[in-house]
Amino acid sequence: MTIVAQNHPSRELFSSKISRFLEEFQVSRILKACNAYKTRGFSVKDLFQVALENAFCNKSFYQQEKEALIPFSKDTFYRFLNSCHVNWRKFTLQLGAGILKTVEPLTGKDRRNVLIVDDSLFSRSRSKKVELLAKVYDHVTHKYTKGFRMLTLGWSDGNTFLPLEHCLLSSANRANRIQEASSKVDARSNGGKQRNLAQTKAPEVVQAFLEDAKNIGIPAQYVLFDTWFCSPSSLVQTKETGYDVIAMVKKADTIRFRYNGRMQSAPSIFRASKKRRGRSKYLLSVEAEAVKDGKATSVKLVFVRNRNNKKEYLILVSTDISLTEEEIIQTYGKRWDIEVFFKMCKSFLKLGKEIQSMSYDAMTAHVSIVFARYMMLSLEQRRNVDGRSFGGMYYDAYDELQDLRYLDALALLLKKLTDAVKERVVFLEKELDCMLDSFLKNLPSLWNMCLKQCA
Repeated sequence: MTIVAQNHPSRELFSSKISRFLEEFQVSRILKACNAYKTRGFSVKDLFQVALENAFCNKSFYQQEKEALIPFSKDTFYRFLNSCHVNWRKFTLQLGAGILKTVEPLTGKDRRNVLIVDDSLFSRSRSKKVELLAKVYDHVTHKYTKGFRMLTLGWSDGNTFLPLEHCLLSSANRANRIQEASSKVDARSNGGKQRNLAQTKAPEVVQAFLEDAKNIGIPAQYVLFDTWFCSPSSLVQTKETGYDVIAMVKKADTIRFRYNGRMQSAPSIFRASKKRRGRSKYLLSVEAEAVKDGKATSVKLVFVRNRNNKKEYLILVSTDISLTEEEIIQTYGKRWDIEVFFKMCKSFLKLGKEIQSMSYDAMTAHVSIVFARYMMLSLEQRRNVDGRSFGGMYYDAYDELQDLRYLDALALLLKKLTDAVKERVVFLEKELDCMLDSFLKNLPSLWNMCLKQCA
Protein backbone atom coordinates (compact mmCIF):
# COMPACT_ATOMS: atom_id res chain seq x y z
CA MET A 1 0.00 0.00 0.00
CA THR A 2 1.45 3.37 -1.01
CA ILE A 3 1.16 6.62 0.90
CA VAL A 4 0.28 8.71 -2.20
CA ALA A 5 -2.90 7.79 -4.04
CA GLN A 6 -2.46 6.53 -7.60
CA ASN A 7 -5.28 8.64 -9.03
CA HIS A 8 -4.42 12.10 -7.76
CA PRO A 9 -7.29 14.66 -7.99
CA SER A 10 -5.19 16.98 -10.16
CA ARG A 11 -4.62 14.17 -12.66
CA GLU A 12 -8.36 13.48 -12.83
CA LEU A 13 -9.09 17.20 -13.29
CA PHE A 14 -6.62 17.49 -16.14
CA SER A 15 -7.97 14.31 -17.73
CA SER A 16 -11.48 15.77 -17.68
CA LYS A 17 -10.22 18.95 -19.40
CA ILE A 18 -8.61 16.89 -22.15
CA SER A 19 -11.84 14.92 -22.56
CA ARG A 20 -13.80 18.17 -23.01
CA PHE A 21 -11.23 19.35 -25.56
CA LEU A 22 -11.57 16.11 -27.54
CA GLU A 23 -15.37 16.30 -27.46
CA GLU A 24 -15.56 20.00 -28.38
CA PHE A 25 -13.43 19.64 -31.52
CA GLN A 26 -14.65 16.14 -32.44
CA VAL A 27 -11.16 14.68 -32.44
CA SER A 28 -12.45 11.12 -32.86
CA ARG A 29 -14.23 12.15 -36.07
CA ILE A 30 -11.04 13.82 -37.38
CA LEU A 31 -8.99 10.73 -36.53
CA LYS A 32 -11.46 8.54 -38.39
CA ALA A 33 -11.31 10.86 -41.42
CA CYS A 34 -7.52 10.46 -41.34
CA ASN A 35 -7.70 6.64 -41.44
CA ALA A 36 -7.09 6.10 -37.72
CA TYR A 37 -9.39 3.11 -37.24
CA LYS A 38 -9.83 0.68 -34.37
CA THR A 39 -8.95 -2.87 -35.42
CA ARG A 40 -9.62 -4.51 -32.07
CA GLY A 41 -9.58 -3.73 -28.36
CA PHE A 42 -9.45 -0.11 -27.22
CA SER A 43 -10.79 2.82 -29.22
CA VAL A 44 -8.49 5.24 -31.05
CA LYS A 45 -9.89 8.12 -29.01
CA ASP A 46 -8.82 6.45 -25.73
CA LEU A 47 -5.32 5.85 -27.09
CA PHE A 48 -5.03 9.44 -28.29
CA GLN A 49 -6.26 10.84 -24.97
CA VAL A 50 -3.66 8.86 -23.03
CA ALA A 51 -1.02 10.11 -25.47
CA LEU A 52 -2.05 13.74 -24.81
CA GLU A 53 -1.97 13.23 -21.04
CA ASN A 54 1.45 11.57 -21.03
CA ALA A 55 3.41 14.84 -21.17
CA PHE A 56 1.79 16.08 -17.96
CA CYS A 57 2.04 13.02 -15.70
CA ASN A 58 5.88 12.85 -15.42
CA LYS A 59 5.85 9.09 -16.01
CA SER A 60 6.77 6.97 -18.99
CA PHE A 61 4.36 4.53 -20.61
CA TYR A 62 6.32 1.70 -19.01
CA GLN A 63 5.82 3.18 -15.52
CA GLN A 64 2.15 3.85 -16.16
CA GLU A 65 1.65 0.29 -17.39
CA LYS A 66 3.47 -1.14 -14.38
CA GLU A 67 1.39 0.92 -11.93
CA ALA A 68 -1.87 0.17 -13.82
CA LEU A 69 -2.49 3.85 -14.56
CA ILE A 70 -3.45 3.11 -18.17
CA PRO A 71 -5.97 0.47 -19.27
CA PHE A 72 -3.76 -1.00 -22.03
CA SER A 73 -0.16 -2.05 -22.53
CA LYS A 74 2.51 0.16 -24.04
CA ASP A 75 2.76 -2.27 -26.97
CA THR A 76 -0.83 -1.36 -27.91
CA PHE A 77 0.15 2.29 -27.98
CA TYR A 78 3.22 1.67 -30.12
CA ARG A 79 1.20 -0.36 -32.61
CA PHE A 80 -1.05 2.68 -32.93
CA LEU A 81 1.95 4.98 -33.56
CA ASN A 82 3.58 2.62 -36.07
CA SER A 83 0.55 2.43 -38.35
CA CYS A 84 1.43 3.66 -41.86
CA HIS A 85 -2.22 4.23 -42.77
CA VAL A 86 -2.90 7.32 -40.61
CA ASN A 87 -2.55 10.69 -42.38
CA TRP A 88 -1.08 12.71 -39.49
CA ARG A 89 -0.45 15.82 -41.60
CA LYS A 90 -4.15 15.96 -42.45
CA PHE A 91 -5.06 15.41 -38.79
CA THR A 92 -2.96 18.32 -37.54
CA LEU A 93 -4.28 20.64 -40.25
CA GLN A 94 -7.94 19.76 -39.65
CA LEU A 95 -7.61 20.06 -35.87
CA GLY A 96 -5.91 23.45 -36.24
CA ALA A 97 -8.62 24.62 -38.66
CA GLY A 98 -11.30 23.55 -36.18
CA ILE A 99 -9.67 25.50 -33.33
CA LEU A 100 -9.29 28.52 -35.65
CA LYS A 101 -13.08 28.68 -35.97
CA THR A 102 -13.12 29.45 -32.24
CA VAL A 103 -10.15 31.85 -32.20
CA GLU A 104 -10.65 33.72 -35.49
CA PRO A 105 -13.92 35.51 -34.46
CA LEU A 106 -11.98 37.02 -31.55
CA THR A 107 -9.65 38.72 -34.03
CA GLY A 108 -10.60 42.02 -35.67
CA LYS A 109 -11.05 42.23 -39.44
CA ASP A 110 -8.27 44.82 -39.68
CA ARG A 111 -5.79 42.49 -37.95
CA ARG A 112 -2.99 41.10 -40.15
CA ASN A 113 -3.17 37.34 -39.60
CA VAL A 114 -0.09 35.48 -40.77
CA LEU A 115 1.25 32.05 -41.65
CA ILE A 116 4.76 31.37 -40.35
CA VAL A 117 7.20 28.88 -41.88
CA ASP A 118 10.34 27.74 -40.09
CA ASP A 119 12.27 24.60 -39.25
CA SER A 120 13.91 23.27 -36.12
CA LEU A 121 16.29 20.42 -35.39
CA PHE A 122 14.68 17.10 -34.47
CA SER A 123 17.75 15.41 -33.04
CA ARG A 124 18.42 11.66 -33.03
CA SER A 125 22.14 12.07 -32.42
CA ARG A 126 22.56 8.69 -30.69
CA SER A 127 20.67 6.67 -33.32
CA LYS A 128 21.97 4.59 -36.21
CA LYS A 129 19.07 2.65 -37.73
CA VAL A 130 16.21 5.17 -37.64
CA GLU A 131 14.31 5.35 -40.93
CA LEU A 132 15.50 8.20 -43.22
CA LEU A 133 18.03 9.35 -40.61
CA ALA A 134 20.23 12.04 -42.16
CA LYS A 135 23.09 14.39 -41.42
CA VAL A 136 21.56 17.84 -40.79
CA TYR A 137 23.17 21.14 -39.88
CA ASP A 138 22.56 22.47 -36.37
CA HIS A 139 22.50 26.29 -36.49
CA VAL A 140 23.03 26.50 -32.71
CA THR A 141 26.25 24.48 -32.46
CA HIS A 142 27.25 25.13 -36.11
CA LYS A 143 27.95 21.43 -36.58
CA TYR A 144 26.37 18.55 -38.47
CA THR A 145 24.42 16.05 -36.39
CA LYS A 146 22.12 13.08 -36.95
CA GLY A 147 18.41 13.78 -37.09
CA PHE A 148 15.76 15.60 -39.13
CA ARG A 149 14.68 19.14 -39.96
CA MET A 150 11.21 19.58 -38.48
CA LEU A 151 9.63 21.90 -41.06
CA THR A 152 6.54 23.58 -39.57
CA LEU A 153 3.73 25.80 -40.83
CA GLY A 154 1.87 27.78 -38.16
CA TRP A 155 -0.81 30.47 -37.89
CA SER A 156 -0.70 33.55 -35.66
CA ASP A 157 -2.73 36.69 -35.04
CA GLY A 158 -0.10 38.22 -32.76
CA ASN A 159 -1.55 36.67 -29.59
CA THR A 160 -2.27 33.01 -30.36
CA PHE A 161 -0.04 30.63 -32.30
CA LEU A 162 -1.39 27.37 -33.74
CA PRO A 163 0.81 24.79 -35.55
CA LEU A 164 -0.93 23.55 -38.70
CA GLU A 165 1.41 21.24 -40.64
CA HIS A 166 4.76 19.56 -40.22
CA CYS A 167 7.21 17.28 -41.96
CA LEU A 168 10.36 15.64 -40.62
CA LEU A 169 12.66 16.39 -43.54
CA SER A 170 15.46 13.94 -44.16
CA SER A 171 17.62 14.99 -47.11
CA ALA A 172 17.09 15.16 -50.85
CA ASN A 173 20.76 14.24 -51.26
CA ARG A 174 21.34 10.50 -51.04
CA ALA A 175 24.86 11.03 -49.71
CA ASN A 176 23.49 12.80 -46.61
CA ARG A 177 21.00 10.06 -45.73
CA ILE A 178 22.33 7.52 -43.24
CA GLN A 179 19.34 5.18 -43.57
CA GLU A 180 16.79 4.69 -46.33
CA ALA A 181 13.03 4.24 -46.03
CA SER A 182 11.66 0.80 -45.24
CA SER A 183 10.90 -1.27 -48.32
CA LYS A 184 7.97 -2.93 -46.50
CA VAL A 185 5.82 0.22 -46.63
CA ASP A 186 3.53 0.56 -49.64
CA ALA A 187 4.38 3.73 -51.57
CA ARG A 188 0.65 4.32 -52.14
CA SER A 189 -0.13 4.47 -48.40
CA ASN A 190 -0.07 7.65 -46.31
CA GLY A 191 3.18 6.48 -44.73
CA GLY A 192 4.75 5.97 -48.18
CA LYS A 193 3.67 9.42 -49.33
CA GLN A 194 5.03 11.00 -46.15
CA ARG A 195 8.38 9.28 -46.64
CA ASN A 196 8.52 10.56 -50.21
CA LEU A 197 7.78 14.10 -48.98
CA ALA A 198 10.57 13.80 -46.40
CA GLN A 199 13.08 13.37 -49.25
CA THR A 200 11.84 16.46 -51.11
CA LYS A 201 13.58 19.84 -51.01
CA ALA A 202 12.27 22.21 -48.34
CA PRO A 203 10.98 24.99 -50.69
CA GLU A 204 8.77 22.46 -52.50
CA VAL A 205 7.39 21.17 -49.20
CA VAL A 206 6.63 24.74 -48.11
CA GLN A 207 4.59 25.32 -51.27
CA ALA A 208 2.67 22.09 -50.61
CA PHE A 209 1.91 23.33 -47.08
CA LEU A 210 0.63 26.65 -48.38
CA GLU A 211 -1.58 24.94 -50.97
CA ASP A 212 -3.10 22.79 -48.21
CA ALA A 213 -3.73 25.84 -46.01
CA LYS A 214 -5.33 27.69 -48.94
CA ASN A 215 -7.60 24.76 -49.83
CA ILE A 216 -8.89 24.33 -46.27
CA GLY A 217 -9.54 28.08 -45.90
CA ILE A 218 -7.04 29.18 -43.23
CA PRO A 219 -7.65 32.94 -42.62
CA ALA A 220 -4.30 34.63 -43.32
CA GLN A 221 -2.98 37.29 -45.68
CA TYR A 222 0.80 37.06 -45.20
CA VAL A 223 3.47 34.36 -45.00
CA LEU A 224 6.54 35.06 -42.85
CA PHE A 225 9.92 33.55 -43.77
CA ASP A 226 13.36 33.63 -42.26
CA THR A 227 16.48 34.08 -44.40
CA TRP A 228 16.74 30.31 -45.07
CA PHE A 229 13.51 30.27 -47.11
CA CYS A 230 13.64 33.75 -48.67
CA SER A 231 14.58 33.75 -52.36
CA PRO A 232 13.12 35.34 -55.51
CA SER A 233 11.62 31.98 -56.51
CA SER A 234 9.87 31.53 -53.14
CA LEU A 235 8.54 35.10 -53.29
CA VAL A 236 7.12 34.60 -56.80
CA GLN A 237 5.65 31.15 -56.06
CA THR A 238 4.04 32.21 -52.79
CA LYS A 239 2.53 35.27 -54.44
CA GLU A 240 1.03 33.03 -57.11
CA THR A 241 -0.46 30.83 -54.37
CA GLY A 242 -2.44 33.84 -53.15
CA TYR A 243 -0.41 35.00 -50.15
CA ASP A 244 1.82 38.03 -49.71
CA VAL A 245 5.25 37.48 -48.18
CA ILE A 246 7.14 39.38 -45.52
CA ALA A 247 10.59 37.89 -45.02
CA MET A 248 14.15 38.64 -44.03
CA VAL A 249 16.64 38.75 -46.91
CA LYS A 250 20.06 37.14 -46.61
CA LYS A 251 23.01 39.39 -47.35
CA ALA A 252 24.27 37.34 -50.27
CA ASP A 253 25.25 38.30 -53.81
CA THR A 254 23.34 35.28 -55.16
CA ILE A 255 19.95 36.73 -54.10
CA ARG A 256 19.21 39.53 -56.54
CA PHE A 257 16.36 41.92 -57.27
CA ARG A 258 15.69 44.05 -60.34
CA TYR A 259 16.26 47.67 -59.35
CA ASN A 260 16.68 50.61 -61.72
CA GLY A 261 16.58 48.27 -64.71
CA ARG A 262 19.31 45.83 -63.66
CA MET A 263 19.71 42.86 -61.34
CA GLN A 264 21.40 43.74 -58.05
CA SER A 265 21.86 42.16 -54.65
CA ALA A 266 20.24 43.83 -51.63
CA PRO A 267 23.61 44.98 -50.17
CA SER A 268 24.49 46.54 -53.56
CA ILE A 269 21.19 48.44 -53.59
CA PHE A 270 21.90 49.61 -50.05
CA ARG A 271 25.39 50.86 -50.90
CA ALA A 272 24.22 52.71 -54.03
CA SER A 273 21.18 54.41 -52.49
CA LYS A 274 20.91 57.52 -50.38
CA LYS A 275 20.09 56.75 -46.73
CA ARG A 276 17.54 58.52 -44.57
CA ARG A 277 19.09 61.10 -42.29
CA GLY A 278 18.48 61.74 -38.61
CA ARG A 279 16.94 59.34 -36.16
CA SER A 280 14.78 57.51 -38.65
CA LYS A 281 13.21 54.19 -37.69
CA TYR A 282 14.78 52.60 -40.76
CA LEU A 283 17.74 53.42 -43.00
CA LEU A 284 16.29 52.90 -46.47
CA SER A 285 13.13 51.77 -48.24
CA VAL A 286 13.04 51.06 -51.98
CA GLU A 287 10.71 49.31 -54.41
CA ALA A 288 12.17 46.62 -56.64
CA GLU A 289 11.15 43.40 -58.40
CA ALA A 290 11.74 39.73 -57.59
CA VAL A 291 12.32 37.86 -60.87
CA LYS A 292 12.31 34.11 -61.49
CA ASP A 293 11.93 32.30 -64.83
CA GLY A 294 10.64 35.43 -66.53
CA LYS A 295 8.01 36.09 -63.84
CA ALA A 296 8.32 39.31 -61.85
CA THR A 297 6.72 40.39 -58.56
CA SER A 298 6.91 43.91 -57.12
CA VAL A 299 8.52 44.02 -53.66
CA LYS A 300 9.46 46.63 -51.08
CA LEU A 301 12.89 46.35 -49.44
CA VAL A 302 13.22 47.87 -45.96
CA PHE A 303 16.68 48.25 -44.41
CA VAL A 304 16.43 48.44 -40.62
CA ARG A 305 19.15 50.43 -38.91
CA ASN A 306 21.46 49.23 -36.17
CA ARG A 307 22.44 52.38 -34.28
CA ASN A 308 24.83 50.32 -32.19
CA ASN A 309 26.95 49.21 -35.15
CA LYS A 310 26.76 51.21 -38.38
CA LYS A 311 28.13 48.30 -40.40
CA GLU A 312 25.26 45.99 -39.43
CA TYR A 313 21.67 46.16 -40.67
CA LEU A 314 18.75 43.86 -41.41
CA ILE A 315 16.86 43.64 -44.70
CA LEU A 316 13.12 42.94 -44.80
CA VAL A 317 11.19 42.32 -48.01
CA SER A 318 7.42 42.55 -48.57
CA THR A 319 5.44 41.63 -51.68
CA ASP A 320 2.65 43.92 -50.43
CA ILE A 321 4.08 47.30 -51.39
CA SER A 322 1.02 49.11 -49.96
CA LEU A 323 2.23 48.43 -46.40
CA THR A 324 4.21 51.15 -44.65
CA GLU A 325 7.70 50.43 -43.36
CA GLU A 326 6.41 50.42 -39.76
CA GLU A 327 3.69 47.90 -40.65
CA ILE A 328 6.23 45.61 -42.35
CA ILE A 329 8.48 45.63 -39.27
CA GLN A 330 5.51 45.12 -36.93
CA THR A 331 4.10 42.23 -38.94
CA TYR A 332 7.44 40.46 -39.27
CA GLY A 333 7.81 40.65 -35.48
CA LYS A 334 5.05 38.03 -35.21
CA ARG A 335 7.49 35.44 -36.60
CA TRP A 336 8.94 35.20 -33.10
CA ASP A 337 5.85 33.19 -32.06
CA ILE A 338 7.16 30.08 -33.81
CA GLU A 339 10.47 30.31 -31.94
CA VAL A 340 8.53 30.34 -28.66
CA PHE A 341 6.55 27.35 -29.95
CA PHE A 342 9.71 25.32 -30.68
CA LYS A 343 11.12 26.14 -27.25
CA MET A 344 7.88 25.15 -25.52
CA CYS A 345 7.61 21.84 -27.39
CA LYS A 346 11.21 20.79 -26.72
CA SER A 347 11.43 21.97 -23.09
CA PHE A 348 7.98 21.10 -21.72
CA LEU A 349 5.97 18.94 -24.14
CA LYS A 350 8.57 16.15 -24.57
CA LEU A 351 9.23 16.66 -28.27
CA GLY A 352 11.82 14.09 -29.30
CA LYS A 353 12.13 12.70 -25.75
CA GLU A 354 8.95 10.70 -25.30
CA ILE A 355 9.58 7.85 -27.73
CA GLN A 356 12.70 6.36 -29.27
CA SER A 357 11.09 4.41 -32.09
CA MET A 358 13.01 3.70 -35.30
CA SER A 359 9.85 3.92 -37.44
CA TYR A 360 9.28 7.10 -39.44
CA ASP A 361 5.51 6.66 -38.93
CA ALA A 362 5.91 6.65 -35.14
CA MET A 363 8.03 9.81 -35.19
CA THR A 364 5.48 11.60 -37.40
CA ALA A 365 2.64 10.52 -35.08
CA HIS A 366 4.64 11.68 -32.05
CA VAL A 367 5.14 15.16 -33.56
CA SER A 368 1.40 15.43 -34.32
CA ILE A 369 0.53 14.50 -30.73
CA VAL A 370 2.95 17.13 -29.39
CA PHE A 371 1.42 19.72 -31.74
CA ALA A 372 -2.08 18.79 -30.48
CA ARG A 373 -0.89 19.35 -26.89
CA TYR A 374 0.37 22.80 -27.80
CA MET A 375 -2.89 23.69 -29.59
CA MET A 376 -4.88 22.65 -26.53
CA LEU A 377 -2.71 24.78 -24.20
CA SER A 378 -2.72 27.72 -26.63
CA LEU A 379 -6.52 27.68 -26.78
CA GLU A 380 -6.76 27.44 -22.99
CA GLN A 381 -4.40 30.39 -22.61
CA ARG A 382 -6.41 32.49 -25.07
CA ARG A 383 -9.66 31.74 -23.27
CA ASN A 384 -8.17 32.70 -19.92
CA VAL A 385 -6.74 35.99 -21.22
CA ASP A 386 -9.36 37.14 -23.73
CA GLY A 387 -12.57 38.04 -21.88
CA ARG A 388 -14.53 38.01 -25.13
CA SER A 389 -14.30 34.22 -25.26
CA PHE A 390 -16.95 33.91 -22.52
CA GLY A 391 -19.93 34.54 -24.78
CA GLY A 392 -21.81 37.13 -26.78
CA MET A 393 -22.13 39.70 -23.99
CA TYR A 394 -18.41 39.60 -23.25
CA TYR A 395 -17.62 39.62 -26.97
CA ASP A 396 -19.45 42.96 -27.30
CA ALA A 397 -18.19 44.45 -24.03
CA TYR A 398 -14.49 43.62 -24.14
CA ASP A 399 -11.87 45.23 -26.36
CA GLU A 400 -9.77 43.13 -28.69
CA LEU A 401 -6.41 41.97 -27.35
CA GLN A 402 -3.62 44.28 -28.41
CA ASP A 403 -1.63 43.28 -31.48
CA LEU A 404 2.14 43.07 -31.40
CA ARG A 405 3.29 46.66 -31.09
CA TYR A 406 5.83 48.28 -33.40
CA LEU A 407 8.22 48.83 -30.48
CA ASP A 408 7.97 45.13 -29.52
CA ALA A 409 8.84 44.15 -33.09
CA LEU A 410 11.73 46.61 -33.12
CA ALA A 411 13.00 45.20 -29.82
CA LEU A 412 13.00 41.67 -31.31
CA LEU A 413 14.93 42.90 -34.34
CA LEU A 414 17.49 44.61 -32.08
CA LYS A 415 17.91 41.35 -30.16
CA LYS A 416 18.51 39.51 -33.42
CA LEU A 417 21.09 42.12 -34.42
CA THR A 418 22.86 41.67 -31.08
CA ASP A 419 22.94 37.90 -31.61
CA ALA A 420 24.32 38.42 -35.12
CA VAL A 421 27.10 40.66 -33.77
CA LYS A 422 27.97 38.01 -31.18
CA GLU A 423 28.32 35.38 -33.91
CA ARG A 424 30.60 37.44 -36.16
CA VAL A 425 32.70 39.41 -33.68
CA VAL A 426 34.02 38.29 -30.30
CA PHE A 427 32.83 40.74 -27.64
CA LEU A 428 32.91 40.51 -23.88
CA GLU A 429 29.51 40.58 -22.19
CA LYS A 430 30.38 43.88 -20.47
CA GLU A 431 31.32 45.51 -23.80
CA LEU A 432 27.98 44.53 -25.35
CA ASP A 433 26.11 45.87 -22.31
CA CYS A 434 27.97 49.17 -22.56
CA MET A 435 27.22 49.44 -26.28
CA LEU A 436 23.52 48.76 -25.69
CA ASP A 437 23.38 51.30 -22.82
CA SER A 438 25.02 53.90 -25.06
CA PHE A 439 22.53 53.12 -27.82
CA LEU A 440 19.54 53.53 -25.48
CA LYS A 441 20.83 56.83 -24.11
CA ASN A 442 20.93 58.34 -27.61
CA LEU A 443 17.28 57.48 -28.27
CA PRO A 444 14.40 59.87 -27.46
CA SER A 445 13.20 59.52 -23.88
CA LEU A 446 9.87 57.97 -24.90
CA TRP A 447 11.58 55.29 -27.01
CA ASN A 448 14.09 54.67 -24.23
CA MET A 449 11.34 54.03 -21.71
CA CYS A 450 9.29 51.79 -24.05
CA LEU A 451 12.24 49.66 -25.12
CA LYS A 452 13.25 49.11 -21.49
CA GLN A 453 9.69 47.95 -20.77
CA CYS A 454 9.84 45.52 -23.72
CA ALA A 455 13.13 44.13 -22.43
